[in-house]
Amino acid sequence: MAKRKKEVFDWETEEQEEIIWVSKSEIKRDAEALKRLGEKLVNLTKTNLDKIPLDETLLDAIALAQRVQKEARRRQLQYIGKLLRNTDVEPIQEALDKIENKHNQQQAMLHKLELLRDELITKGDDALADLLTDYPQIERQHLRNLIRAAQKEKEQNKPPKAYREIYQYLKETILEE
Repeated sequence: MAKRKKEVFDWETEEQEEIIWVSKSEIKRDAEALKRLGEKLVNLTKTNLDKIPLDETLLDAIALAQRVQKEARRRQLQYIGKLLRNTDVEPIQEALDKIENKHNQQQAMLHKLELLRDELITKGDDALADLLTDYPQIERQHLRNLIRAAQKEKEQNKPPKAYREIYQYLKETILEE
């Protein structure tokens, strides 16, 4: 058998083009990342899914993946990943990040309200004065009554009804801004 001659490229005479070699592993990592993005999309609710710019075939594939289970779901996620390879995923990822970040911001705000409530109960009127400078729309007397009731409940080991009411009141007034 005769050996074939390898083609010899004369790089000097041809136009210099940048050739990007992509490894098979990198292609697989990219495909896995797109599949994970597709899984995040499948786990979204209908209202959040409407906020993301998706084409019709991708929406249909996601809707089907939400209905099926087990092996069919896995195959559908593979298909969604394949569809995502042919689309620009940057706007999709940005919209998904906004949705996830909004949830994280809301959780942080609720935790802040819990800490504020605990501070109001322990410090009393001093913390209330600080709160009123930041949020003047809060009813001073109503909140003061709730704080005193919560302090009394805590002393007498009663169920924390006023404790919960303070949180609900803060949530309603501060988050409405």
